[in-house]
Amino acid sequence: MKDDSVGPAIEKLATGIPGFDFVAEGGLPKGRTSLVVGSSGSGKTIFATHFLVAGVCAYQESGVFVTFEEQPVDIRRNMRGFGWDIEHWEKDGSWLFVDASPEPSLEVTIVGDYDFGGLLARIEHAVRMISAKRVVLDSIGAVFSQFHHHNRIRHELFRIVAAMRQLGITCVMTAERREEYGPISCYGIEEFVTDNVVILRNVLENEKRRRTIEILKFRGAVHRKGEYPFTVMPDAGMIVIPLSAIELKQHCGDTRVTSGNPDLDRMCGGGFFRDSIILVSGATGTGKTLIGTHFVDGGVAHGDRCLLFAFEESREQLGRNAIGWGTDFDALETQGKLRVVCEYPESASLEDHLIHIKKSMEEFRPNRVAIDSISALERIATTRGFREFVIAVTSFIKQQEVTGLFTSTTPTLTGGASVTEAHISSITDTIVLLRYVELLGEMHRGLTVLKMRGSTHEKEIRELVINNSGMHIGAPFRNVTGILSGTPMQIGSHELERLDSMFRPDDAL
Repeated sequence: MKDDSVGPAIEKLATGIPGFDFVAEGGLPKGRTSLVVGSSGSGKTIFATHFLVAGVCAYQESGVFVTFEEQPVDIRRNMRGFGWDIEHWEKDGSWLFVDASPEPSLEVTIVGDYDFGGLLARIEHAVRMISAKRVVLDSIGAVFSQFHHHNRIRHELFRIVAAMRQLGITCVMTAERREEYGPISCYGIEEFVTDNVVILRNVLENEKRRRTIEILKFRGAVHRKGEYPFTVMPDAGMIVIPLSAIELKQHCGDTRVTSGNPDLDRMCGGGFFRDSIILVSGATGTGKTLIGTHFVDGGVAHGDRCLLFAFEESREQLGRNAIGWGTDFDALETQGKLRVVCEYPESASLEDHLIHIKKSMEEFRPNRVAIDSISALERIATTRGFREFVIAVTSFIKQQEVTGLFTSTTPTLTGGASVTEAHISSITDTIVLLRYVELLGEMHRGLTVLKMRGSTHEKEIRELVINNSGMHIGAPFRNVTGILSGTPMQIGSHELERLDSMFRPDDAL
């Protein structure tokens, strides 16, 4: 028999923070208080403010902001950078501040036990005045210094949580923590009193900052586990990047597209698959950018729109080199067939670059995307962060059913595998390897198709020649071994006969 005494399942309230509601499987538990903890600079106030802004703008839900530290005038000014006009919402009655921040000119004199009775009355009055559905308390730890005993803090926190639940308010309460992976809160009480706990981290690893968000608990409600990267963008606020949103449900067709070079098309069995990711890997100067230029040129020739992200060369440098190979980037951009986006990797965080790439693709809607080179972004990220970036950008490109080509620079001139390749190779569909080959005191370039999912391809290593008209794929290297390992050696006819005999069919079988 069904027991109705416990009431319905806990309902979720969409926060409106991009990506967070997916991680939270619908949003914050409705009518409950959620604790958002983090160290200094982790983004607690931005999370809380974005929660109220999205309520006002996206869901027509009024909000009350209770501030314990910053003056309201400072919050209004600080949030304008995100395009949030709080003053406007105050005037139309959808936003109200309850100012509980200390007055710097007044000296605090404690003459008796402090409690939240007066403050709760002000919050309740504000909630009823604008019919608020959302309340933010930022930051609750600022008033704990008024209490002499932890038991008193626990009691007053219970009063706040109970009052918010009685009012039917979904509340976000922020609090500080001293360490990224230490105790959850400064007083060790807040996380036990509140129903839900969200942790923001801003970890410094190998001189690189990485922001993540983790839902530690939702009392009585489900959520996704683990840390998820997030970024804070001007004019956008907080954006969470839920990697677990990636699903292997992309459409997979058998349509071929040209690489821009007939010989490379033939080596790939007729060209690349349209909705595939191609990795072009090689040392500096082996011709990776040239293959990317041919990829763009071949796409435009067949009516495709191409988007090129460059992280190593300027727009002018790319254009000059392309003209030398017979491709005019300026003319293609003027015709609306190509967009070139050039940025130094150090100009933004890896998460910001991911957001920029997605935004550019949504705006331009290309048929082809080239990133030259993706390995340049590795120097601004942690190993884990770079791996997550590659997975996210690869998944997004595939979901859009766009052909993607990445170039990656190997650390050695002749052969070897880079750490970058280890991250990328397993999730790319086609790998084209470029190698220097030293023979008899001369440097040659070699090209081979190492892998191509779903298709036969040529296995030979052919000579690659670059001249004023672009790249030309020549004859295979004969009687040479050890090219991929970086130790090419010529072998004689006797050795060739011995190797041939090793793989000769056995007539007895």
